Amino acid sequence: MYNDYFWPFIHLFEMMAPYLLLGFLIAGILHAFVPRNLYNQWLGKKDFRSVLLSILIGVPLPLCSCGVIPTAVSMRKEGASQGAVTAFLISTPQTGVDSIIATYSVLGLPFAILRPIVAIITGMAGGALTNIATQKEKDATQEILFSDELPTNSFKEKCLSAFHYGFSYMIQDIGKWLIVGLITAGLITIFVPEGFFTSHLNNPLISTVLVLIAAIPMYVCATGSIPIVAALMLKGLTPGMGLIFLMAGPATNIASILVLSKSLSKKTVIIYLASIIIGAIAFGLAVDYLLPHEWFTLAMHDSLQPSCCHMTPSASWIEIVSSLLLGILLIRAMYLRFTQKELLNVTDMKKYKITGMMCNHCKSHVLTGISGLKGVESVEVDLATGIASVQGNVSSDEVIRTVKSLGYECELI
Repeated sequence: MYNDYFWPFIHLFEMMAPYLLLGFLIAGILHAFVPRNLYNQWLGKKDFRSVLLSILIGVPLPLCSCGVIPTAVSMRKEGASQGAVTAFLISTPQTGVDSIIATYSVLGLPFAILRPIVAIITGMAGGALTNIATQKEKDATQEILFSDELPTNSFKEKCLSAFHYGFSYMIQDIGKWLIVGLITAGLITIFVPEGFFTSHLNNPLISTVLVLIAAIPMYVCATGSIPIVAALMLKGLTPGMGLIFLMAGPATNIASILVLSKSLSKKTVIIYLASIIIGAIAFGLAVDYLLPHEWFTLAMHDSLQPSCCHMTPSASWIEIVSSLLLGILLIRAMYLRFTQKELLNVTDMKKYKITGMMCNHCKSHVLTGISGLKGVESVEVDLATGIASVQGNVSSDEVIRTVKSLGYECELI
C-alpha cells in the first residue's frame, strides 16, 4: 500500500531529473548568449515572416503562460506587430527546451515531437489571422522599454549568467509548478479508479469539453503538465485528450487572459483564445482517430509502470545523482522565492501593492521598469506578497503608470 502511494512521486522525479537539469542548462545558455534586442527588431511588420520569426524565437524558450505575458507586452511596446505577439503568446508556453526533453523522458518520443509541431502550427495560424484582422489598424508609435537585466560582456559573465538563470531563476519559476504537477499526478494515480475515462468519458465530445474546462483556467507550466497527463493516461485518458491538456493547460490561464485583454485589442485576444481551443481540439481528435494509440502509450507505459508485484526498478546512478541535485535546487529555489525580505523602512521609501505578478519574469519586468524611472535610487519587488518598495525622488503617479503599462495593477499603500 505504501509503495502504491509513494512510488508515483519518486519514479517520476527520478526519470525527469536528468532531462530537467539539461533543459535548465540549455535555457540558461539561450538567455545569456542570445542578445535581447535581437528578439524584437525583426518583428514589426504585419507579414508572415514576423510571425514565423516570433515562433522560432519563442518555441525553445521555457516561458509559462504567465511568464510569457510581460515578455509579449514588452515586445509589443518595442514595436512588434500584434500578429507576431499573438504567435509568440500561443507557441511559447506550449513548449520549451526543458519541457520537450522532459516530455521525451516521461511520455515518449511521439509526444516530444508532436508538441513543438503543434505549437508552431497553431502559432502560425493565430499570428496570420491576427495580422489579417488588424491589417487596417494603425499602430501607435512604440516606445522602447527596458531589457530585463543589465548586459554582460565577457564570456565568464555570460557563463555565470547562464548558470544563475538556468539553475536559480528558472527553477524558482518552474519548480513550484513542477512540484504541483507531481503531487497532482500522484493524487490522480491514487484516487482516480482504473478505467475511469474509458468507462465514463468514452464520448469524445464530453472528454474534450471536460479537459478544456479543466485546462484553460488552470495555471500549469509546460513541464508541470507532463506528469498530470501521464497519470491521467494511465487512468484511461486517450492520447488525443492528453495532447489537448498539454496544449491548453500551459498556453492559457485566467490571469494571463485578463492581462492580455488590457494590453491587446479585443480581436487579438479572441483570436488568441480561439486558435488555442480550436487547434487543441483538432489535433487531439486527429491523434485519437488518425494515429495508432500504441505510438503514444507503449513507451509511456514501459517507463511509468513498475514491474510485477510492485517491485521498484533500480534507478541508474545518473538518475540518483540528478534527482538529489534537482531536489537540493528545488528546496533552495522555494526558500529564496518565499523568504525574500522587504527593504527596511526609510523616510523617502514608498510601498506599492502590485497584482498580477505570478512568476520571476513578471517580477523582473516590474523591477526593471521601475528602476528605469528618473530619480529612483533602489527598488525591491517581493513576488510572494506583491509588494514593491521604491526609494528615491519619484512621483507615485509615475510609478503606478509605469507598472500599469506593463500589464499589472498597482496602487500606493
